[in-house]
Amino acid sequence: MAPVAPRSGDAIFASVEHVNAELFTLTYGAIVRQLLTDLEEVEEVNKQLDQMGYNIGVRLIDEFLAKSNVSRCVDFKETADAIAKIGFKMFLGVGASVTNWDADGTCCSIVLDDNPLVDFVELPDTCQGLYYCNILSGVVRGALEMVSMKTEVTWVRDMLRGDDAFELQVKLLKQVPEEYPYKDDE
Repeated sequence: MAPVAPRSGDAIFASVEHVNAELFTLTYGAIVRQLLTDLEEVEEVNKQLDQMGYNIGVRLIDEFLAKSNVSRCVDFKETADAIAKIGFKMFLGVGASVTNWDADGTCCSIVLDDNPLVDFVELPDTCQGLYYCNILSGVVRGALEMVSMKTEVTWVRDMLRGDDAFELQVKLLKQVPEEYPYKDDE
C-alpha cells in the first residue's frame, strides 16, 4: 500500500467543524481582558498568555499529526514550513510564510497573512507592552517541544503595535533526543 500523502491546510480546514469566527475572537478578547484585570501587570499577562498557548500546543500537536498525515520532518526548516503552511491554515484558517532564515538554519520568521484574533481589537495606551496574540507563540513553542525541539518564540512585528505585519521569530535552541519510557527486553 502506498504511503498516504500529507493533506494541505486548506483541505483539513474545510473538513473540520468550525466555531463562529466572531465568537472565537470575542471570547479570546474577554480572556485577555480578564487577565489584565486579574494580573494588573502587562508583563504577567504576556507570560500567562504564553503559558496558556504552550499548554494548548502540547495537546494540539497530536491532532495536527493525526489529521495532516505529515511524516516525520527531517530538519527544523521542514518543520517550520509545516507549521506555517499546514498548521496555521488547519487551526486558524490563515496562511503563513517562513522567511528570514539565519545562516545556521536555526532561526526563522513566520509571517501570518491574517490574524483572526485581532478583529475588533484596539490596544489602549495603558496596554502598549501587551503582546495580545502571545498565546500563538506559546502554541508554537509547546507543539515544537512535543516533537523534540526546544525553541524560543517571540513576536518581532505586531500590527496592533503599528507594524505592517504579524511576525513570529522561532529560534531552535536545541534538538532534544527522543526518550523512550521503557527499554526493550534484550
